[in-house]
Amino acid sequence: MNPLTESTLKAESTHKRNRFWFKAFQQRYLYMMSLPFVIWIFIFSYVPVWGWLTAFQNYKPKDSILDQKWVGFANFIELFQDERFYIVLRNTLAMSTMGLIVGFTVPVLFALLLNEMKGQFFKRSVQTISYLPHFVSWVVVAGLVYKMLSTDGGAVNQLLMWLNIIDQPIQFMAKGDLFWGIVTVSDIWKEMGWNSIIFLAAMAGIDPELYEASTVDGAGRFRKMWHITLPGIRTTFMVLFILSIGHLISIGFEKQFLLGNPLVTDYSEVLDLYALKYGIQMGRYSYGTAIGIFNSVVSILLVFIANGIYKRVAKESVI
Repeated sequence: MNPLTESTLKAESTHKRNRFWFKAFQQRYLYMMSLPFVIWIFIFSYVPVWGWLTAFQNYKPKDSILDQKWVGFANFIELFQDERFYIVLRNTLAMSTMGLIVGFTVPVLFALLLNEMKGQFFKRSVQTISYLPHFVSWVVVAGLVYKMLSTDGGAVNQLLMWLNIIDQPIQFMAKGDLFWGIVTVSDIWKEMGWNSIIFLAAMAGIDPELYEASTVDGAGRFRKMWHITLPGIRTTFMVLFILSIGHLISIGFEKQFLLGNPLVTDYSEVLDLYALKYGIQMGRYSYGTAIGIFNSVVSILLVFIANGIYKRVAKESVI
C-alpha cells in the first residue's frame, strides 16, 4: 500500500474516532438519563434468564440453582406429550389470532372515522370517551360482562328477546364455543380507543398538501382514505402488527381467568394459566419454566419470520 494512502486512512480513522468521542461527550447527559432504564432492563429482563436453568432440572426451592438434580429435556418431553397442552395451545392461538385481526382492524377503522371528523370538540370528546375503558381494571370489566350477559335481566338477553330473536335467555357464559368471541369483543371494547391513538398520531403526520392536491383532482373522502391515509400509516401499522405477532402465544391470562368458569375450562385455559395451574401451584417450578421458555422461543421465531416475510414483500424491515 502507498505510504501516503495508509497515512491518509489512519488520519481519517483517528478523525472519526475523535468525532465519536466528542459527540458522546456532548451527549453525556442523555446517556446519564438513559442509564437507569438500561439498568432496569438488565435487572428485570436479562438477569432472570439465569432462571431458565431450572427448566432442565428437578428444581427444589430449598437448594441453590447449581445444586439441583439435572434432568435434561425431561420437562419439555413431558410438556409435548401432555394432551392438555395441545388443547391449551389451541385456545391460546385461537383467541390471540382473533384478537390480533380484530384488534388491528377495528382501531384503524375507528381512527379513520375520527380523522375525518371536522368538529374538534366532538372529535376530542369521542376520543376521550373511547379510551377511558383502557384504564378500567379487568376485574371490573369481567363483572360488567357477566352482568350484561346474565340470564337474570342481562341487557343482551333482554334486547334479543325484545327483538324476538330468541324465546328464552341464553347462558352465554356457560357455552364454551362462545367464550372466544366474548373475550375478543370485551377486549375490543376496552382497548379500541387506546389502540387507535397511535394511528391517529401517524395520520396527523401525513402531509396536508397531499389531501389538497387530491381535492383538486376531484377525489372524494373514501379515495383520500384509500390512496393517502392508509398508505401513509402503512409503516406504523406493519411495525405494530409484526411486534404483536410475537405475542401470539403470550397473551397473559387475566381476561381468561376472570371471564372463565369450570363450565368452559376447555375453551378458556391458555398457556399462562396452564403454567400457573400445572406448574407453580403444584410446586413444579421446572415444568412452569419449560412452558415459559417455549413461549419465549416461539415468540422470537414468530417475530423474525413475520419480519422476514415483510422484508421480502415490501423491501422494508422492522428489525
